[in-house]
Amino acid sequence: MAATIYRVARLLATVMLWLLVLVVGGLVFYRLAGMPETHGELALAGLGGPVRVVRDGHGIPHVFASSRADAFRALGLLHAQDRLWQLEMNRRIVAGRLAEVLGADALETDRFLRMLGVRRNAQRIWDGLDATTREALQAYSEGINAGIAATRDRPWRLSPEFLVLGVRPQPWEPVDSIGWATMMAWDLSGNHGVELLRLALLERLDPERVAQLLDTHPPQPLPDPKPLYASAAPPLPHGAALALAESIARALPDTSLDTLGSNNWVVDASRSTTGKPLLANDPHLTLNAPALWYLAHLSAPGLEVIGATLPGLPYVVIGRSDRIAWGFTNTAPDTQDLYLERVDSADPGRYRTPQGWQRFETRTETIRVKGGADVQLEVRETRHGPVISDVLAVARETLAQQGLATHVLSFAWTMLTPEDRTVRAGLALNGATDWTSFVAALRDFRGPQQNVVYADIDGRVGFVAAGAVPLRRPDNVLAGQLPAPGWDTRFDWIGTIPFDELPRIEQPPDGLIVTANNRIVGDDYPHRIASEWALPYRADRIRRRLQDKPRHDVASFAAIQSDLASPAVAELLAALLRARSVSPLGAQALAMLRDWASEGDGDAPVLSPDRPEPLIAVAWIDRLRREVFVDEVGARLFAQLERHRMRHPALRSALHDARFAHWCDDVGTPERESCDDIVTRALEATMAALASRHGSDPRRWRWGDAHPSVSTHRPFGRHWLLSRMFDLRVPAGGDPSSINAARHDPWDEAEPFANRWAASLRAIFDLSDPDRSQFMISTGQSGHLLSPHYGDLARRWAAVEYLPMVSSRERVEREAAAVLTLMPPR
Repeated sequence: MAATIYRVARLLATVMLWLLVLVVGGLVFYRLAGMPETHGELALAGLGGPVRVVRDGHGIPHVFASSRADAFRALGLLHAQDRLWQLEMNRRIVAGRLAEVLGADALETDRFLRMLGVRRNAQRIWDGLDATTREALQAYSEGINAGIAATRDRPWRLSPEFLVLGVRPQPWEPVDSIGWATMMAWDLSGNHGVELLRLALLERLDPERVAQLLDTHPPQPLPDPKPLYASAAPPLPHGAALALAESIARALPDTSLDTLGSNNWVVDASRSTTGKPLLANDPHLTLNAPALWYLAHLSAPGLEVIGATLPGLPYVVIGRSDRIAWGFTNTAPDTQDLYLERVDSADPGRYRTPQGWQRFETRTETIRVKGGADVQLEVRETRHGPVISDVLAVARETLAQQGLATHVLSFAWTMLTPEDRTVRAGLALNGATDWTSFVAALRDFRGPQQNVVYADIDGRVGFVAAGAVPLRRPDNVLAGQLPAPGWDTRFDWIGTIPFDELPRIEQPPDGLIVTANNRIVGDDYPHRIASEWALPYRADRIRRRLQDKPRHDVASFAAIQSDLASPAVAELLAALLRARSVSPLGAQALAMLRDWASEGDGDAPVLSPDRPEPLIAVAWIDRLRREVFVDEVGARLFAQLERHRMRHPALRSALHDARFAHWCDDVGTPERESCDDIVTRALEATMAALASRHGSDPRRWRWGDAHPSVSTHRPFGRHWLLSRMFDLRVPAGGDPSSINAARHDPWDEAEPFANRWAASLRAIFDLSDPDRSQFMISTGQSGHLLSPHYGDLARRWAAVEYLPMVSSRERVEREAAAVLTLMPPR
């Protein structure tokens, strides 16, 4: 009997061992076979001559081609080799075809994207483009499609996402590139959400209090909207504005937050140790895995450029040539307006215009849903733009239930026009050689409006806020603050700000230019660009640090980019320390914060990832903001408000200015609470919550542990198990007011401090020796989970380290890790 059991056990062990060998062997084969070809020769149709692709040890490709078209074609192939799933998702987002592979969960997103009609508009843009731009887009598309073709009979070359979801990549078309440029503009635009939130706040608060929560610069009076809507009063039924804002946030979650936060600055030779300008840029965007950016170098006659590309576009977006360098921050202009349109009750196919009734333009979209029936969507368009309320079920139901079935909400946006030539501008920037050609290229840049800083080897520095910004009439009393009556011409746009009247600086007398999404114009500027500028914390601190030293170099610029000090926390710390602790934990927190505050020697406290005090301070401020405002605003609306544009000055004013102390009284209790009462209450609640999450000893807590930078995978980042495999997490410091900015969502119950919006790219450009420039992205070059370059840069990025931005042929060849020659087919 024992012998039989032994034989059975031995057999089972042998079978298990062979199964393990097969599994491990399969994974090894898949990993090796799935990696891109980086050595030897590879045929690529359409080439005019050989192209040499030299990769360094981090997977960054250097493309040496005999023509611009060949360089773009090679870049398309490289994007397909390293980021094919990212390209597939980008293409499906543009077309509103996510539900085909993700099922009904993506249906609301598809409905919204089909309503916008991004790909439809991209086709119209393509039809009007010049031959040179079309040639570049076509060559790039052919390169991507060559990469796709290589997987057709070798499915093991596909990354795991394709295999898990049972998807095969579809061909890329030039209009997909145009559409992706538009979607990047969408990610950096969001005024429609603020309009809805402001309208929702007016249901609960008077205009003065709403203005305190959503302050504008310069201050703008907030009119009573009811008289403007005549028979449509109230402008939207109670709860409709909030329902719309929540629906849009669900449909496009990555753009539902106030992600304002990018820095760029430039100094001229008088402030540089090198005798030539220095330029820095770090755009703060949603952290994705793989990163939004892909580093690359393109070299061909008339093209010598290195920097950050976007998979889906054939050019370097932020970077340098051998003569110039440039960087972007979002201007955050008001380029979107919502309009309440009155529908003809006798003929619902018509809506009211200043000239009388006019018919909606309509089209029917068919959305295919994985595992479900096709969905038919009728899209209506007005003279302002598509009807946004049609595609959001909550909005339709709310309008109907509350007696406004004869009204719809339409959406105007500067990017939904066939006149957009942003892609042409991007290609032209890559060929610019001086300030004149650089500015000429930006004339085609439509959006999103960007603060573009410039430097060149001749010593010139400059800045242009390039992009299309609507011109609004002087008698437009709403000025983009609230949805406007669509039948009233006062609220129609009358064009865009002429390019030569956009903000511009050339050769500043003090030798420096700084932008950080802050207000870039004075009261004397004749046009309205925006009202909701980012607060000036980062811009002021960058300027101060630049002025603290007479001259700078690459190392001092890197030190500025790594700055984790928080001016916002500094403003509130004195008020926090007035709290009266009622528990041992509260007393310990106050003692720790007092010691921490004293370390700064009068400077703003540093939110280091290895300290517990930043966690206590940030969590306390988050809780305090909620305690102060949520009783008047309501929890649902306040959550959306914090995610969009909860302005820090509102809390600062409540704590420091007696005129605003009324916010501190909790209207839900019979007592009249003071701000000191609420500060103490928030402290005790904060410490109890932190202790339940992180243990009872605050000195063992770490800001970086509670506040990791999370690069989220699309779509597996939403899956409880797959997210553990595909997401990338590294400890992080800072907060939204830090130069090294980090933003969390305090309403995320699972991870209220996780940093999901940060410096997706960092770059520093040295115009005295361009090869001394440096850059870094937040993950790695590859989008393949099993690649050694999937997340190899994440920890170095978190530590604010850099990679050399080398373009000289001799050094590139000397430091090559892999060389691939692309050849025309024989």
